[in-house]
Amino acid sequence: MFRTALCDLLKIEYPIIQGGMAWVSFAELAAAVSEAGGLGVIGSGSAPADWLRKQILQAKQLTKKPFGVNVYLLSPFVEEIMALLKEEPVAVITTGAGNPGKYVPALRDVGTKIIPVVSSVALAKRLARSGVDALIAEGMESGGHIGEITTMALVPQVVDVVNIPVIAAGGIFNGRGFVSALALGAVGVQMGTRFMCAAECTIPLQVKEAIIKAKDRDTTITGASLGHPVRSLQNKLTKKYQAMEKAGISSEELEKLGMGSLRATMVDGDVQNGTIMAGQVSAMVAKIQSAREIIMETVEGANKVISNLNKLVVQKP
Repeated sequence: MFRTALCDLLKIEYPIIQGGMAWVSFAELAAAVSEAGGLGVIGSGSAPADWLRKQILQAKQLTKKPFGVNVYLLSPFVEEIMALLKEEPVAVITTGAGNPGKYVPALRDVGTKIIPVVSSVALAKRLARSGVDALIAEGMESGGHIGEITTMALVPQVVDVVNIPVIAAGGIFNGRGFVSALALGAVGVQMGTRFMCAAECTIPLQVKEAIIKAKDRDTTITGASLGHPVRSLQNKLTKKYQAMEKAGISSEELEKLGMGSLRATMVDGDVQNGTIMAGQVSAMVAKIQSAREIIMETVEGANKVISNLNKLVVQKP
């Protein structure tokens, strides 16, 4: 029932992509998601190519199914990363913070699909012309770096102006969100925050517990004054950051405050003085589950939603 164009494009069983999150989605999680029928994605962030090579080789040992790598195009190592991805090809790369157009021909030569993340219609139109295979339209409900448009408003607008497949991201947690994305015209979904609480995700337990304890208004946005807004869970760091923004502290001081804060949380487990990049669906995460359980629960939930919708259809007498 849920075999869409995305399944055929990426050769996966279910049209569900795991978000490529820096310091979060390592080989273990990516391989587990792919083994469960979705597309797992290693988040390379600003890591050097040698680190990514080890992650790719580890993932290839853990699964024979397709998986991907997220490439941060502002990384100081982006050229080395792209050279590595020609030596050690993966099925898919997702990209953020730029236009991957100049890398498309070389990646195509090794059979890699290219899927950028976009947060606006203008960016979607521009990147669609660069020869990429699909787009991930990500609304501001998501964790991490965000745009200004919600998923509900962004996805159908992007679908209407491009002629390549569109994947919905931001605020998607379960079968209800999955079906909603399909109704908006998307061919699949990307989920990030929920996979942070996958059993195979290697972030510290206290970070997962912070997500599970989160309520509906417990995410906040910092960095808007710098032009780079970020959604994360509220803690001591976000409160200090926002106070400094309000006081008009220089961008240099703000950047210094945020430097290394994501690693401090996702590796060292500091949930108060680090950054917990998580989306608004944090409030819906209730427990730690395996990647397979998350995917199957989403697919089975979508089946129930469609069944219930069919019951609501009024038949003519």
